[in-house]
Parts: sequence; C-alpha cells; structure tokens
Amino acid sequence: MTQPILGILTLYMNEQKQLEERPVYQKMIAAGKKLGIEVFVFTPQDVNEQMRKIHALVYNPDNNRWSRKWVKFPHLIFDRCRLQSSYRFEQLRKFRAKYHHLHFMNRPLRNKWTIYQVLGEDAEIQLSLPRTKLYSSVADVQQMIKRDPVVYLKPINGTGGRGILRIERLKSSSQTVYVQGRDHQRRIIKPQKMTWSQLTLKLASWHAKERYLVQQGISLNLPNGRVHDYRMLVQKDGSGQWTVTGCAARIGAAKSITSNLHGGGAAVRMDTLLKQWIRDELRINEVKAGAEQLGVAVARFLEQKYGALCELALDLAIERSGKIWLLEVNPKPAREVFARIGDRDTYRTALTRPLEYAIWLYNNKENPDARTREPKQTSKETVAKEPLSKEDATSTLKLSGMPPSSEPFVSTRTPSRTSRTRKTQHSKPASRRFRPYYPYYALQPFGRKRTTRRHWQGATDEHKSTTRTESHTCDDLNSDETQTILDIIQQTKYKDFH
Repeated sequence: MTQPILGILTLYMNEQKQLEERPVYQKMIAAGKKLGIEVFVFTPQDVNEQMRKIHALVYNPDNNRWSRKWVKFPHLIFDRCRLQSSYRFEQLRKFRAKYHHLHFMNRPLRNKWTIYQVLGEDAEIQLSLPRTKLYSSVADVQQMIKRDPVVYLKPINGTGGRGILRIERLKSSSQTVYVQGRDHQRRIIKPQKMTWSQLTLKLASWHAKERYLVQQGISLNLPNGRVHDYRMLVQKDGSGQWTVTGCAARIGAAKSITSNLHGGGAAVRMDTLLKQWIRDELRINEVKAGAEQLGVAVARFLEQKYGALCELALDLAIERSGKIWLLEVNPKPAREVFARIGDRDTYRTALTRPLEYAIWLYNNKENPDARTREPKQTSKETVAKEPLSKEDATSTLKLSGMPPSSEPFVSTRTPSRTSRTRKTQHSKPASRRFRPYYPYYALQPFGRKRTTRRHWQGATDEHKSTTRTESHTCDDLNSDETQTILDIIQQTKYKDFH
C-alpha cells in the first residue's frame, strides 16, 4: 500500500513567511517519519494552480533543516489555520472553497455565538452552558447583571483573551459598574468604575454590536485572587474514536481576568489544583469523570453538525461544588499547556494522535487513493458503457409498444471492450447521440433495416403512424423471441447514429 501523505495547512504570520507553530510542525514531521506517514507544511500562497502542485515546506529531522519541494496534493489535509485580519485569511477562504473536495481531516467551526446556539440543541450539554446573549446594546448587560453579579463581554471571534471585559455589579450604586479586562492587544485594562454611559461609549468604540457576547460570570477566583480554568484536549485516536488526551489547569496573571498562557498565565496539573479547590477526593474523581464525559459528548455532537473534526480544546470552569461549565470550544488547540506542566507523555501523545488518526483514515476509508489529489478538471472523459438495466429495457419496450415482462430482467450480454472505453467526440446531448433500433424493424422478414435517425426524421407522418401501430403486433411473442429482442436491444443500445 502507498505511504499516506499528510499536508498541514497553515498561514504565514507576516510577509517574511514566518510560521507560528514551526517547532510543533518539526516534531510532527519527525514523529510521522517513525509512524510511516509523510508530512509537509503548506499555505494557500504555496499552491500553484497552473501546475496543480504545492511548493511545500519540508523538514528533515536528520540535519534539522527546512527546505522547499514541489509536491502533489496530499491524501489528507490537517487544517491548522487560525483567524487573521489580513489578506492571507481571504486567500484561505478561497482555498477552502475551491478545494473542498479534497480530504480534510477537520473542517472549520463557526463563531462562538453560533457554536453556543448549536450546543444548546443538546439537552445534556445545554446544562453545562452559562447563560449567553448576543450583544446589541448596553441594555443587554443591564438585564443580565440584574440576575448575575458578574458578567463577561467577549468577542464572538476572539482568541487569546483579547478584548474581554469583566463587569461586576456594585451594591452601592445601580448606575455604576466595576470594569476590568484586556484590550484587543491583550493589554490589561486596570479595574475602574464606569457609568453605563461610559461603558456604552467604550463598547461603541470597539464596534461591539452583534460582534460581542454577554455571558454569565462564573466564580473562578482562587484564594489569592487569581482566576483559573481548565483546558481539556479531546482528539480522535488511531482507531477513529474520540478520547480525552489530557486536561491541565491554568492560573491567570495578577490582575488578569483571563487565564491564557499567552497573557501571562501559568499551567499546573489538574489534580494539584483540584485538591486545593475542592479538597474532597471522591468528588474530585467524579468531577474528572464528568468533565471527560462532557468533552467527548461535545466533540461527537459538533462532528455530527459540522462534519469532519479530529481535535477540539474545551475551556472548562469548575465550581467548588463540582458543577462543570463549558466556557468555550477551540477547534485549533495548542498543546503547550502539557509541556508547561512537565507532562511529556501527554504532550507527545497530543502531537502524534492526529498522525495516527490520519493513518487510520487512509487505511480504513473506502478507496483512499480514489480521492482526488488534484483540482478537478472539466475535460472530456471516457464515457463508460454499462449493461442494460431493467429500467432501460422497460422504457425501450414501451417505446416499441411491447408490454414489459413480469419476469426479473437479467442481462446475458457483456458490452464489448470497444463500447466500454471508446471516447466520444460529439458535441450533441447524449439523449440525441444514442438511439436504439426499434425491435419492430429487427423482426421483419427482410432482416434489419438500418433506418438512421435522419431517415426516421424525414419519414412521412403516415409512415410513422403506421410503424407505431404495426409495432403492437409484437404483443403475442413467446419467451424465446422476447429474449432475442432483449439481446438485440443490448447490442444496439449504444449504437451511434448520424
């Protein structure tokens, strides 16, 4: 069997063509070599549509060097592209649309608001979703904060903790709220009091209308005042099944409302933090089992809704009581949280599972090599000739005026090699190019009368009417004569008339 080829699709970060996850790709390529799968990296900019090839980035683990190489389209594509505000992301959209017929291991998900609505369709998952609403005006915040003392405002397409605000209700005044967060450059916004008018102006400057979510706040503060949550990685394994690869805790930086590692957060083992947070060993085990069950359920449900997926990261919040909340779903997860906590085995597994799943896909999907590895072309192709079916025979007999047989139709003829592979060079529709002989002519005493379409179309109306009337004399044929007719139809079904 041919060695499977996996292409990792990504985007350059800048005009110098730097890659955000180059060290991760190096490890995956090296691991793929050991597993027996060839891996290369490419972006939409590297695709040459005229040559129908990719100027791919190839890494050699032996000399630790990257190089360029012209390659064909891979058997499988692992999409690792993240949202960018650049022309490169528009190129990605066009690539996905043009080459949607290729075998993608994972398809893009929608924005956070759409994902929230979709997950809410599942009754079990819905219980783990915090109350969330699409922001249209500051009245949405006012309405939710009456019920919940803390609410969060977050962009529907944001990543890395950018542009998130934490709004806390003040007991001393109903016209003032306590606001802190991070701006769109991930800089910390110092805690400050704001009136509703000031908050309205702030959100208007961020163009938040219908681009932000208002979400119920969950109590996540540790005794030292820092927030925390849990990052769970769910992946398809080498047998095509969803499984939890690992889960780690994240603790936010001082005065930060988010726990993101890129925003200064720290990673710790899940068990370590749960022992400090919940302290009950039995409840901790129940929480871990419940979190894993939720993670697999979310992955399966989203795959049913959006198609191919191979990995997801879930951001979870866990209350002291053991209640589990699903905060976000990330379809392009990082793996560094496991490296940060020193769990090398889980980190290695997180890198190799997409490769193992790719091998499983290649070996178990029907006709993997039949999947187009190049753009589809609109050229003239060989017209395959198939044996006459029961439906075709019935329609042809109706044309001749014969009643269809009640016996099952079994074709005893096999089309000749020429009829199966001959290329057509006609510009006319197939319905006009191919026209069978009429059985009436085949059974006349004077033998087969080669009445061409031109002759038939030139015949008088009287002759046509007579022919159609006389063809009804075939009604009394015996079974042997009927089989002869079917054989003749089989031979002449694809005859070409001019």
